[in-house]
Amino acid sequence: MIRAGSDILGDRSRVAGVTRVAAIDCGTNTIRLLVADLEGGQAREVVRTGLITRLGQGVDRTGELDADALTRTLSATREFAGIIESEGAQQVRFVATSATRDARNRDEFVLGVREALGVEPEVVSGVVEAGLSFTGAVSAVSRAHPGPYLVVDLGGGSTEVVLGTDAPEYAVSLDIGSVRLHERHLVSDPPTQAEIDAATVDVREALRRAEAEVPLHETATLVGVAGTITTTTAHALRLPGYQRERIDGAELPVGIAMAAAQDLLAATRRERAALPYLHPGRVDVIGAGALIWFEVIARVLAETTAAGSGIRHVVTSEHDILDGIALSLGASA
Repeated sequence: MIRAGSDILGDRSRVAGVTRVAAIDCGTNTIRLLVADLEGGQAREVVRTGLITRLGQGVDRTGELDADALTRTLSATREFAGIIESEGAQQVRFVATSATRDARNRDEFVLGVREALGVEPEVVSGVVEAGLSFTGAVSAVSRAHPGPYLVVDLGGGSTEVVLGTDAPEYAVSLDIGSVRLHERHLVSDPPTQAEIDAATVDVREALRRAEAEVPLHETATLVGVAGTITTTTAHALRLPGYQRERIDGAELPVGIAMAAAQDLLAATRRERAALPYLHPGRVDVIGAGALIWFEVIARVLAETTAAGSGIRHVVTSEHDILDGIALSLGASA
């Protein structure tokens, strides 16, 4: 668990003008919690933690949430409930995304969360997910980089692509993610060229659909969020471990970012497992996620170059949908 600022902040939840909130993002591969103090339209982190439970295990193939995956995820939810209570959060919002959207038996999951946490989980659409990711990412990067921002939230089951400056203007959710693409195509260790080619076809087709809805050529700053991208950034930086403070806000030349993605895709699972910044729960799927990120950068580079600008760097943010969920609680207060 990462705990940020608890000793310094003390019980700010009782200070006038400060609202302590808890945000939970339950995705295909991870479930994460942010407890934050909202003040003046900003979210000040108190606790940020997450667990890889792979709720979306097999959903692409079966259309249902796996029983063991449900057990793991509900156990994590109960653990988070204890943290939320101990930190004194006044409002809680639980958002479930791709895997839950796609599952026929999601009612079983919703009931389990309600019993564990005492709140109704929201199974949000891909467009809502994209908007929350945009809000969270731009809340951090807008001070240092110009808009319009193309925020790419690369998850386990889906990838959200959203463009805007002060607010989302165009958004699309694509059914490509690290877990989904891995289970469909990249089953060998390391993946064969035929598997990579088949996966690439899927990704490029999805990005063609994205272009029809989001004007990628208008991008001034490409921002990547979520575990695949933060891990790929750590790989590009050759960090001695997962150092969130160095990953957050990192600005990489496009060639360096793309080379790091290609390297992870080509690596064996043993080679990946030896990397000090790669969580064990991502070892099998990071190659698929890296392929998606490579193709996204390549497509945005091509579109912006054709428009006469051409992105030169990509920005990584540790602020994402979790921060967007937390900030939404302030907006609704």
